[in-house]
Amino acid sequence: MSAPAPPVVPTAPTARQRAAPIRDAWARQACTAGLWAALLLVTYWWVADGGITALAGWATGLTALGQLTGLLASVLLLVQVVLMARVPALERVFGQDRLAILHRTVGFTSFTAMLAHIGLITWGYAAGRIAAVPATAWELTVDYPGMLLAVAGTVCLVLVVVTSVRAARARLRYESWHLLHLYAYLGVGFALPHQLWTGQEFLQSSARTAFWWGLWIAAAGAVLVWRIGQPVWRSLRHRLVVSEVVPEADGCVSVHMTGRRLDALPARAGQFLIWRFLAPGWTRGHPYSLSAAPDGRSLRITVKDLGDGSAALRALRPDTRVLVEGPYGRLTARARTSTGVAMIGAGVGITPLRALAEELAGRDENRADGVDVVLLHRYRDEPLFADELATLARDGRARTLPLPGPRRAPGSWLGPTIDAAVDDLTALRAWVPDIAARDVYVCGPPDWTRLVQHTLTAAGVPAQAVHIETFGW
Repeated sequence: MSAPAPPVVPTAPTARQRAAPIRDAWARQACTAGLWAALLLVTYWWVADGGITALAGWATGLTALGQLTGLLASVLLLVQVVLMARVPALERVFGQDRLAILHRTVGFTSFTAMLAHIGLITWGYAAGRIAAVPATAWELTVDYPGMLLAVAGTVCLVLVVVTSVRAARARLRYESWHLLHLYAYLGVGFALPHQLWTGQEFLQSSARTAFWWGLWIAAAGAVLVWRIGQPVWRSLRHRLVVSEVVPEADGCVSVHMTGRRLDALPARAGQFLIWRFLAPGWTRGHPYSLSAAPDGRSLRITVKDLGDGSAALRALRPDTRVLVEGPYGRLTARARTSTGVAMIGAGVGITPLRALAEELAGRDENRADGVDVVLLHRYRDEPLFADELATLARDGRARTLPLPGPRRAPGSWLGPTIDAAVDDLTALRAWVPDIAARDVYVCGPPDWTRLVQHTLTAAGVPAQAVHIETFGW
């Protein structure tokens, strides 16, 4: 019988680990400053071209405002393409949830500016007369070079925005929504000839030409390299295949995969990849988190049967080829700044947290250090990874706290096993008294996650110490 494992000696982040979150914060500020600088630059060029002066007249003012909104929309649309391209540096610095918020904000702002551009320019070309707008719109579309493509691009972008509204998304399967979302690339691409042929303000100086071509090339290059080139290269290099499909609790299955040179795949515990299994429906990619820390020899994902192709994973056969995009996400040890870590997951949201707990609290026979990990798991019926989490707890590598049952009230993220007289904040502080001094990783449905985040804020956890990933779309 083997001797019991020595207790984990919690370790503080190294100087290099502490520097990573700081560098990421500076990088986020630099990206934000760069975006504002680009918007201010095109506004300055508009002013230099007499944009302010043109506002003195009604028709000329409408046209001038249409030009300004068109310039701003162009910058934001190209930035939106870069945000959609899954550039690893942006994924690493911002993380999925921040990128999703930024993507949504930039997307709706660019779309609004584009509609304003179309309306104002048409109205201005119609000499400010509402009655003449329809005829002018037809004339612009038919007679001006590149305008038919621009109209097609506008239709594509309208389709993307309409299907991105929460009510519409709720009625669409994820794969359908994702496919429609790719029309944004067509929308921006169709607008390019129109800008070159009719937008002389884009080409009036070498500085403007360099700026716009540089922005267009950066957007197109990001898509070609990161959305197409890198996934193809990694899929060919690593040649992932399914080795085993194992049923788990709560209607989940784990898919085990092996491949070549997996030690060279830069995946970390807590991250997710976009998976395509070469079986029926292989053209649809699915974002699934790793459920075990990568060991350089195999990968594992654990997926709940929620439709959208997840049910088909049960029928996967060994040796099925797998195509991958990624890895993505910032729910990793990179974000850690404290000696202790708390993890709070709901349902299948425990998946990346279980892998991260294994990495952070991990220890082999030659090493007794690790991170002090507390893991809270909310689930409705059966807990996922019950045996694996019990092993972590038994070896002293992590404390685990199961929270079974449905939520006890709409405004609470806890289950019915908690005394109704005890509020969420009191319960959390009782379980993790030093919660305010820990990094906290949270993964679950968006509404549930927001409740947890509210409790963490009330508990005094700094915003920069809360690392969140939602699995809603």
